[in-house]
Amino acid sequence: MFGKHKDDENPRCVSPSAKDPMLRGLNGVIRLSVRILAVLMTFVILWGTLDVVWVLYQRMASRPYFLLEINDILATFGAFMAVLIAIEIFENIVMYLEHNYIQIRLVLATALMASARKVIVFDFKELSADYIWATGGVILALGLVYWLLAVKKGDVMRGMEVAIEERGNDSRSGHQS
Repeated sequence: MFGKHKDDENPRCVSPSAKDPMLRGLNGVIRLSVRILAVLMTFVILWGTLDVVWVLYQRMASRPYFLLEINDILATFGAFMAVLIAIEIFENIVMYLEHNYIQIRLVLATALMASARKVIVFDFKELSADYIWATGGVILALGLVYWLLAVKKGDVMRGMEVAIEERGNDSRSGHQS
């Protein structure tokens, strides 16, 4: 009678076209909240970028000029990674707003990036071996789940086929890789 809405096929989604007015209203509140989060995340990304610029400026303007110590470089890498993680979270928010679902692979990629940031800023003199092993286990588990999802979707095999095909094209045209 009313026709099917694209979200009717996905039982996890509360469709904006739900017949219950209360569910429509609650869904509207949730979508407004997610939009506010998108705006706030944009501010976080801008502030994070300005913070990276400010920290770099301070480090470069202090004696010895234009020289960074290894701790400064690692702190800068950590700040860069924090901004990239915020961008990935923003992408999750946009995906939800555009498609009304959260893509698990994007969440896993964000978690992997956050874990990598943590490892980059580790102070191995201050951490226990148990903490380092546990972090390694978390990264291994996240990577394994991400890989399993990629295999399930067939991305790994398609990627390998494309790489093999490109290598074959390069060798036929005389290019070395």
